[in-house]
Amino acid sequence: MTFKHKFERISRLPTYVFSEINTMKAFERSRGEDVIDFGMGNPDLATPQHIVEKLCETVKDSKTHRYSISKGILGLRKAQSKYYQRRFNVDLNPQKEVIVTLGSKEGLANLASAMSSDGDEVLVPNPSYPIHPYGFIIAGAVVSSLKSNPDEKFLSKLNEIVSSSKSKVKALILNYPNNPTTTFASLDFFGEVVKICKKYEVYILSDIAYAEIYFNTPPPSILQVKAAKGIAVEFSSLSKSYSMPGWRIGFACGNQKLIEALSKIKSYLDYGAFTPVQVAATAALNGPQDCLNDIRNVYLSRRDTILSGLKRIGWDNISIPEGTMFIWAPLPKKYIKIGSLEFSKRLLRYGKVAVSPGIGFGSDGEGYVRISLVENEHRIRQAVRNIKIFFENNE
Repeated sequence: MTFKHKFERISRLPTYVFSEINTMKAFERSRGEDVIDFGMGNPDLATPQHIVEKLCETVKDSKTHRYSISKGILGLRKAQSKYYQRRFNVDLNPQKEVIVTLGSKEGLANLASAMSSDGDEVLVPNPSYPIHPYGFIIAGAVVSSLKSNPDEKFLSKLNEIVSSSKSKVKALILNYPNNPTTTFASLDFFGEVVKICKKYEVYILSDIAYAEIYFNTPPPSILQVKAAKGIAVEFSSLSKSYSMPGWRIGFACGNQKLIEALSKIKSYLDYGAFTPVQVAATAALNGPQDCLNDIRNVYLSRRDTILSGLKRIGWDNISIPEGTMFIWAPLPKKYIKIGSLEFSKRLLRYGKVAVSPGIGFGSDGEGYVRISLVENEHRIRQAVRNIKIFFENNE
């Protein structure tokens, strides 16, 4: 039986490019093939032991087995406030300016639903992590794109769009350090963005999920800009910083009105993360921080290993990332014509190496692939050998 009803919000979503790669990956593995997976940004490092031990200790108390609260336990919100103070010298009120989310992805998507009305316009950098545009598309907003490089052209185009008499722009999404391009933004850039958006009453949603994965200069927070709290909220996560992806703990911090909106919608949707997970997350933020540097050093070593290996086999047009757990690699010249999706399919089929096609991150991602640093160095060297054979046998 065919129903006349349509799911309008779902119909606005395009075919998920990454699902094709995931289907192929599952097929190859079902045939017994050893696929080296640089596709999904899923950290493979173990969560630091003191965090795991705090979870185990807390879960033994049956009082922690009950529902939690949707905005997160106060101790964790206080720990996040302390983190912002020591890392960015930013003061946050844990009662009014911090909320715990089930990862930064859930927080951004729920805030998109809370703040969007049909026809609202939202500006999103291109290329971009998929939830940034699609969270708002699902919420009924209209998404327009800006080239993601944080430079004068970005600022000029932003000013041009939001100053237009026809502008209906409600929000701007920022993501630096950027996924997938690995680009960093300066505090001066954030300052100019805040100046423009404040003038034209545009909210800013900043995603800094990779703020702790840096190899030289620590990236800034937009909340370091004096006027930013008036219009900006910032999403962060423990997934990459403390290698806690499956724990699903993140935060939104900043503008009180936006935090209240997110808190209200979450109160209808969830009871927050499992309390022992939140207690363990508190231990992560308040406890010894040596583990952050250990995790950075692993990604740095992996970055250098794969870049030197790829250069040795002729894939040598890749910029060196300053941070994140990714490499944003232009396609080798002889594969440009086939595009990033077909290249990724062929590399998986014939080289047994999975990467993410750049087109999956937006139209400006075409011509690139994203390589995630989620395999150990032995596997990275094996992957380079596989890619070398693929290059030699597949024109």
